[in-house]
Amino acid sequence: MARGRILNGWLNIDKPLGLTSTQVVGRVRRLTQAAKIGHGGTLDPLATGVLPIALGEATKTIPFIMDGVKTYAFTVRWGEARSTDDLEGEVTASSDLRPTAAEIAAVLPRFIGEIEQVPPIYSAIKIDGARAYDLARAGVEIEMKSRRVLIHQLEAVANPVELSGPDYGSFRVTCGKGTYVRSLARDIALTLGTFGHVVVLRRLRVGPFRTEDYDHALGTAGGAAPAQAAISLDNLAELVHIAPPEKILLPVETALDGIPALAVTGSEAQRLKTGLSLKTEQTLQSPSSQQGTVAVMAGDVLIALAALEDGELRPVRVFNL
Repeated sequence: MARGRILNGWLNIDKPLGLTSTQVVGRVRRLTQAAKIGHGGTLDPLATGVLPIALGEATKTIPFIMDGVKTYAFTVRWGEARSTDDLEGEVTASSDLRPTAAEIAAVLPRFIGEIEQVPPIYSAIKIDGARAYDLARAGVEIEMKSRRVLIHQLEAVANPVELSGPDYGSFRVTCGKGTYVRSLARDIALTLGTFGHVVVLRRLRVGPFRTEDYDHALGTAGGAAPAQAAISLDNLAELVHIAPPEKILLPVETALDGIPALAVTGSEAQRLKTGLSLKTEQTLQSPSSQQGTVAVMAGDVLIALAALEDGELRPVRVFNL
């Protein structure tokens, strides 16, 4: 049996610069004393921003976060290619060419929609059972295979004040699962006839989880509920000293933002919890003609993720809440 407190829910952490995602999970574990914990999508040490942390039963919903739409803000330094496609790597090529704003605007449409992308050599992708970055650090020559990724939006934005001038270009991208921003930056630079690597990377959104600056970045007001805005590790440390962790967690079903909900009675919930299916036309208090995955609720309690097919509701993942 796992040691620690039984906690179920999500924390939306604003990952600081320099820490790995695993290190952030470790700090959250120590602060909350959670028995079971995981995260919803790795961020590089040099990246900051949204890192959703799942506790207890919320870990069962991590795949839905991993598949969610993500938004990043990033800054590219033109004129240098690096082995890691970011600041950590060695310079492998250089160019004196610096693209103009007009040239940048002209090439961005090529990177919107489904595109082919070669992941960085220094990435967590497995090759014959080994992580690509481990092979690269060991000096093994590897060839990364191209894969298709989906870019929903891509636009140039103003550079940070400290990184102004022709050596830098800043962007915001909204993308699907498996997209590497480092590869995107590298490929934009190559298309412009120069080289480039990422010097700043901040994740603004993962599915329903957002940073406080997400709506500001989009030039909109309102947006995500304040409770879903990312908090720093320092803020979390303060919060757990004035309130029990249970009071600051987001519900397990937060990760199921795009999954339709289906209400059941108490007796129907018990049947689903034992792994038995329901005939929707006979028993459900809210019969539905929809097909696919649904989040089954009894009142405000998440009971299960279930497959709704041909009038039958079959539990796929049951929650102990």
